[in-house]
Amino acid sequence: MRRRTVSAGNLEEILQATEPAPVPEQAAAAPAPAPAPREDHRLRTEFEFELPRGYVDEAGTVHRHGSMRLATARDELRPQIDLRVKENPAYLSVVLLSQVITQLGAITDVHAGVVERMYATDVAFLQDFYRRVNSEGHTRAAVTCPHCEGGFEVDLSGGRLGES
Repeated sequence: MRRRTVSAGNLEEILQATEPAPVPEQAAAAPAPAPAPREDHRLRTEFEFELPRGYVDEAGTVHRHGSMRLATARDELRPQIDLRVKENPAYLSVVLLSQVITQLGAITDVHAGVVERMYATDVAFLQDFYRRVNSEGHTRAAVTCPHCEGGFEVDLSGGRLGES
C-alpha cells in the first residue's frame, strides 16, 4: 500500500479522485435485493408424536397424538428417590415418561397412572422416542428398504404407514 501525504491544498483533489462513480437512474431505482432468509437456530424443546395404538381413557376415548419435552437433569434424578422405583426399578421409565409427556390427546395432566394404563407397544415406542429426542436431538431414523436395499430416513414422530 502506498502512503500519501495530504495537505490542505490537495485534499479536494484526492476526495474527487476517490469519489464513487455516479449511478444511473435505473440502477438507483432498482430495489435492494432481499436479505437471505435466516436459519432458525433456536433449540427445539418439544416434540410431537403419534402413538402406534393409543391410550384409551376411562370414557373409551382413544388418544394417539401427543407431545414430549426435552428432559432435564432433575427429570432424570427425581425417579431415583421415588419409592415405586426403589421397589421396582422397571417402574423408572413409567415415572420418567410421565414427567416429560406434556400432552396426550385432550389430556394435559399426564401422570404415572396414565402411563401405567398404556399398551406395552405404546410404552416401548415412547421409550425409544425419549431416547432419540434426548440423546440424538431429533426424531429421524435411518432405515433400509428390505426389497431394494435403498437407504432413507423416516421421521418416527408422526403418522401411520402410508399417512402423511
